[in-house]
Amino acid sequence: MRQVIFAHRGASGEFAEHTRAAYLQALVEGADGMECDVHLTRDEQLVCIHDSTLDRTSNGSGDVADATLDELRQLDFSSWKGARIPSEFGGPANQLLTLKELLDLLRLAGRPLALAIELKHPSPFGLRLEEELIAFLMDEGWDPENSKLGAIDISFMSFNPDSMRQLAESAPPHALCQLVADVEPGEVRDALSIGSIAEGAVINLMSRAMREGEKLLDGHVVGTAGPGIAYVRDHPDRVRRWVEEGLRVRVWTVNTPEQFELATSLGVQEVTTDYPALMMELRGEPAH
Repeated sequence: MRQVIFAHRGASGEFAEHTRAAYLQALVEGADGMECDVHLTRDEQLVCIHDSTLDRTSNGSGDVADATLDELRQLDFSSWKGARIPSEFGGPANQLLTLKELLDLLRLAGRPLALAIELKHPSPFGLRLEEELIAFLMDEGWDPENSKLGAIDISFMSFNPDSMRQLAESAPPHALCQLVADVEPGEVRDALSIGSIAEGAVINLMSRAMREGEKLLDGHVVGTAGPGIAYVRDHPDRVRRWVEEGLRVRVWTVNTPEQFELATSLGVQEVTTDYPALMMELRGEPAH
């Protein structure tokens, strides 16, 4: 079996995630597909940023949703990584990508590619995020019957089962990937820095969402399961059952030979990685 290799936020092990350099590097390495996260700006532009805030991956601060695209263009999204960007990949001033700009890069590649778009929730825009994404793709020429945009296979991912249900009204099941992970109270506490009462409420909501997501998978409302590698390690029988029942499984984030071996031993068809060149080598094909 030839696993499909997605570059997680581009070749983010080498260059800052979601930047022009990271995606161009992944294309140079010959990755089969790209993965990106999308948020809406204050002026409702789709931008490729993982966090809901700017603090971690730029020299700015505050919420993505509170900034306009022009304001985001003034920020440096690459220097925090400490990697020198080759001149052919552009300078620090043009590393931020809108979804439109990422699509244009993929179109210029001149070969079939896959693009996995993760919709980030909670969003201050609610499910308007999904509506705006579908409207944008339709304007770009996306075919909702086969979820293709020219030579690009489009798929949609979210931890939020409501997002999957909303997208199911427009996209076919094979283009929908329900992300799943075990809810770890300690990680929730560290990530949100909230009080114990609020923490319990958040954990209950997240746990319920995960159970609903697993039901969508078991009912084949969506065609692809997206477990994290820790989930795969803890629930190998469930992952194997999904494969046997005809679901595709896309595992994130597979970055070591041991993780790749575990995924392939269970029949996993797709892996998402920060290091596409390494995964291609493990697949038996040298990177381009």
